[in-house]
Amino acid sequence: MILQAMRVALPPAGAISVQRRVRTLLSSGIDLLFPPACATCGKGGQRICATCAQLVTPVPETICIRCGHVQMVRQVACAQCQAAGPSPLARVRAAALHTSPLREWIHLLKYKQRPDLAPALARYLAAALALSDWDDCRARIDTVVPVPLHPQRYRERGYNQSELLAAELCRRAGLVLAPNLLERQKETRAQVGLNALERQANVAGAFAARPAAAGQHILLIDDVYTTGATLHACAQTLQEAGASEVSALTLALPAHTETS
Repeated sequence: MILQAMRVALPPAGAISVQRRVRTLLSSGIDLLFPPACATCGKGGQRICATCAQLVTPVPETICIRCGHVQMVRQVACAQCQAAGPSPLARVRAAALHTSPLREWIHLLKYKQRPDLAPALARYLAAALALSDWDDCRARIDTVVPVPLHPQRYRERGYNQSELLAAELCRRAGLVLAPNLLERQKETRAQVGLNALERQANVAGAFAARPAAAGQHILLIDDVYTTGATLHACAQTLQEAGASEVSALTLALPAHTETS
């Protein structure tokens, strides 16, 4: 669906850029007055210390090549992918498992006003993108698009955690960020607690894409990948707008696929 007029508009791209610069400057000033401490152990010097960073559990190699979910053995297409048929996503990968301490860091980032954790967390995205699974398409990525928040949710939170992660990934990997290529035009309820079918229905028709998506190989970025309903809805919308290929990379994946 090509982007249509919305009753509530996101802040213009320039305003978002200014907000990001102001936030960075404020964060730098606060760091001088109050040196950062590890979000887990409290050790001074870094928001996530080197010791705690090593506690994050990477996604094992035994995944489905298509959907990225963990399997007993590595598969080209798992039974669920075969049953679902063609997907608008060329590939989906997560950087690590949604276990402690990463689970707590994501919660702080999303719900406890800790956008300062995004740069440290984006290191896991950059490491995942450097893996061999991406060798055949990494150089073909044209733009990086964060999964958007609805304007109302954006105003309440003050930032989009997926955009913060995507921006830092782009800085590290030399990619181009396009935060306004995709917008959420319908306010949806939280996906937590919904089963797979409810998640699909919840995000149906929720997104709209700009015509500039046409011909682009787009990398979607989100924080947590569960059933993939949100990523699929985003990819479908971008594909309908003419995107040549859509892949997705997320920070975390549940250790066991959640269906409820």
